[in-house]
Amino acid sequence: MKVGVFSCKPYDKDFFAAQNHHFGFELEFLECKLCPETVALAKPFDAVSVFVDDLIDKQVLDALKQYEVSHIALRCRGFSNVDIAYAKTLDISVSRVPYYSHTAVAEHAITLILALDRKLLRSYSRAIDNHYELEGLLGFNLKNRTVGVIGTGEIGKAFIRILNGFGSRVLCYDIAPDNQVDEAGNAYVDLDTLYKESDIISLHCPLTPDSEHMIDHNAIGLMKPNVMLINTSRGGLFNTQALIAGLKSKKIGYLGVDIYEMESEILEDSDGCESIPYDTYDRLATFENVLITSHQGFFTQESLEKVTETTLVNLQYFFAGKVCNETYL
Repeated sequence: MKVGVFSCKPYDKDFFAAQNHHFGFELEFLECKLCPETVALAKPFDAVSVFVDDLIDKQVLDALKQYEVSHIALRCRGFSNVDIAYAKTLDISVSRVPYYSHTAVAEHAITLILALDRKLLRSYSRAIDNHYELEGLLGFNLKNRTVGVIGTGEIGKAFIRILNGFGSRVLCYDIAPDNQVDEAGNAYVDLDTLYKESDIISLHCPLTPDSEHMIDHNAIGLMKPNVMLINTSRGGLFNTQALIAGLKSKKIGYLGVDIYEMESEILEDSDGCESIPYDTYDRLATFENVLITSHQGFFTQESLEKVTETTLVNLQYFFAGKVCNETYL
């Protein structure tokens, strides 16, 4: 039972090593992505495990079929990088990890809000220079502030629960409203109302053709002056040029992002993202009221333990000839 673990980081090895003794798989860790150029490396394996940047298209699937690799275990929730329909025609099963980082991502969004609000980076820079002047560090309370939450899935609901603890007024938007959110005293509104009334807007929704660039010039034009925007979801929800214009005009007072449109191109030299000039990203990073983190919202010990455990259980199901309805696609 040999498994090739692609796109493997040192921390992946550590977490797999800590749990694999319960399963007994022969794991081989590969740092490279699985894609048409590297798929020959999958030949020795019975199954492969991949992450979000691996490209499992028809060419890769045909090769996997030829090598008699019969299962793909995703170490993530999303599966847009896998041609699921074609995999089924080849009788290659695919599993994923649907639940692992709701609390982690929600807490990271709150972290971005508090860091921006209380101007922690600027304060830290002053303090290490023995400069303790408070001018320019004025923040605001989250209690009674209106926070707009776009997307009330599991991450959105975890985020809302934290906001409720702060005493914030929460406005929500989702194409499929959740009764639990209503019952907790939070209000669903249309997008225009959310844009107009929110002091802070946080995105927790998937990237689809309908949601791409939902935060554009028109949306920003409806928002309050000095609005705070937070995105720990998908970079393509933002129109980056519109963000820059909003920051320059000071309509956007704060911006916190854990993922952005050009992230894959900059960090991974990937072809699977929009072509955005490097100087556009450089311009965004020059604003002192912008906080960019390195797509780390999910990155907690608890999340990685869950990812590893679920991936190994999915492989166990596969090798036992079974299907887990919750995690198999």
